[in-house]
Amino acid sequence: MKPFHYIALATIGSAFGLSSCEKVLDKENLGQSTTELVFKDSTLANLNLSFIYNQNLPEWGDPIINATINTSNNNSTNFNVSGLTDEAYSANRLLAGTLLVSDLGGEFGTGLSATNNYGKIRTINMFLSNVKNGPLPSGAKGRLRGQAQFFRAWRYFELVRQYGGVPLVMSPLNGVGQEARDLTYIPRNTTNETFAAIVADLDSAIQTLPGKWTSNSDWGRINRGTAMAFKGRVLMYAASPQFTTADKWQAAYDANVQAKATLLANGFRLHNSFDQLWFQEVGNPEAVMVTSYNTATGDQLKRNNQYDNSTRPAANGTGGGGNQPTWEMVQAFPMLDGKKRTETGRYTYTDQLFYKNRDPRFDKTIAYNGSTWPLNGNTGYRLWTYLRGTTSVETGSASNTGFYCRKAINPTASASEVQFLGTDWIEIRFAEVLLNLAESACGVNKLNEAYTELKAIRQRAGIEPGSDQLYGLKANMTRAEMFDAILYERQLELAFEGKRFWDLRRWRKMESLNGLKRTGLTVTLKTTAPSDFATTRDTRNLDDVYTNFFTLTSKALEATPISTNGIRWDAKYYFFPIPQAAIDNNPQIKQNIDWGGNFEPRQ
Repeated sequence: MKPFHYIALATIGSAFGLSSCEKVLDKENLGQSTTELVFKDSTLANLNLSFIYNQNLPEWGDPIINATINTSNNNSTNFNVSGLTDEAYSANRLLAGTLLVSDLGGEFGTGLSATNNYGKIRTINMFLSNVKNGPLPSGAKGRLRGQAQFFRAWRYFELVRQYGGVPLVMSPLNGVGQEARDLTYIPRNTTNETFAAIVADLDSAIQTLPGKWTSNSDWGRINRGTAMAFKGRVLMYAASPQFTTADKWQAAYDANVQAKATLLANGFRLHNSFDQLWFQEVGNPEAVMVTSYNTATGDQLKRNNQYDNSTRPAANGTGGGGNQPTWEMVQAFPMLDGKKRTETGRYTYTDQLFYKNRDPRFDKTIAYNGSTWPLNGNTGYRLWTYLRGTTSVETGSASNTGFYCRKAINPTASASEVQFLGTDWIEIRFAEVLLNLAESACGVNKLNEAYTELKAIRQRAGIEPGSDQLYGLKANMTRAEMFDAILYERQLELAFEGKRFWDLRRWRKMESLNGLKRTGLTVTLKTTAPSDFATTRDTRNLDDVYTNFFTLTSKALEATPISTNGIRWDAKYYFFPIPQAAIDNNPQIKQNIDWGGNFEPRQ
């Protein structure tokens, strides 16, 4: 069942046709929608709120990045944010070190638009004002306002993590007349003030939202636990090196402790299955914040999940084959005992048998030559994308890296259903809450608590506990080592969920990629392979196939200029420049200090 908030309303007036029959007796003109009419009726107020959900819920592709970063080869609606790191590959100005102020677009609010950040904030502010002034009971008002305040916090968080402090507009501004225009010349608030405003909105939402909505029809609504989990994420960012040199971990720790406790009390927890968690919708215990989709094929309510169709292989005319893992991401996963492939442990790693005895999350995230991958309803499907000579044996467009991402790809959908899938996208998982708590616990030097959360994540993953029950974690880590271990765990657990770029950026570790030339893996069938290999490969032992019949070679992926010097992240990208059009429109806005201005975004 899909939730209430996926109706994008063209006009609120159209909703009056849905009102109960007793409304027919009203003597008011129902052909006109007025604020008074809408906000004295909880049904119509919720339809207004539905529009806010529809505008603000995040999707898999990271629309903020897509709207602001002018990539050299990608103008699609959903930008592959994994391509901004070592997870996947895309040519883009950020990693080439060639980003210009002119590459930044309208998401900051450089034009009159209801769909940029400030346009969406205005819609939320109007809603909050109208609900506050309306005659609904206080409890209903609180629940409505709490959900809207969550999304205002969401919008400002998207702004602050890109630019630092931004102008805080917390009430609707009059848009008519020169005097009204002059009043919109609002200077940037400090980064600390912006974070404080976000937290204030979330604290207010926490006070009014239920711990859990009880009706299945309300699945996907923001609840108290969602707001608390997001607050924990926000304060973790605020404590991270990108934003501060001060110690702000205590507030992040307190928030994440409370988020975990509240979520547990309301039935949230780690799902039993790392891979199947994506396919349970209503009542999914791990889904703290979700964007729900439906399977409609052509009506006005159509809202399909585009991630699955964009990511699965292009075989048999389905799928786009996007989000392809790099060889570097493949190698990042540890072994079954939790030890990195370069560490001494129970298992020995070789490039030739790279898939063998790996962290179980590896097989549930990475699809490789010969892997069994239930797909298009075929439970015994095996993926083959090797070369015979110089030609791929894969039907359709072959993987450029030699791998596919299989996370959150529905295994039971038929080829005809793929483009209309309704699989929920989970923006905040309970696993992330545990990782946020581990990081902030490390921040306040409670390393034992950090160990506890990491072990819980690894236990669910299926990593062997070992005789020390540490699941491959190093014993007696220092605080610095623990921070690194948590960042590494996030890379594995949250792979291809749009988190790694922001993690490296907030930890000011993007330079760790400098000089890297991302690669793929070319798998070529040896000329000595049996003539019947193509018809017998599905029944052969995979180790024998890789040992006797495959040649593996690294494949260069990078285009110029990265192909020459490797990735060249510039430290000034830790805060993006304010678009020049925004400064031209509002002379009170100052540019960031690393981009020729005098605004310090770390204050």
